[in-house]
Amino acid sequence: MAKVEFDQDRCKGCELCTTVCPVDIVVIDDKINVKGFHAATVSDEDKCISCGRCASICPDVVIEVNKEE
Repeated sequence: MAKVEFDQDRCKGCELCTTVCPVDIVVIDDKINVKGFHAATVSDEDKCISCGRCASICPDVVIEVNKEE
């Protein structure tokens, strides 16, 4: 199961999530989504600590964080 998931088709690429990631793995993708934006994504899923900061700051609620048990 992924630790963090982005609904890239809804992301507007505001980059707020990239500013709060403590391990610097949230980045803006080179690909353009269906809305014409460069969406946010995770560069290295294994480094994600499931802190939830990216999801908390996202104004469009496109990020879901799953905590590992």
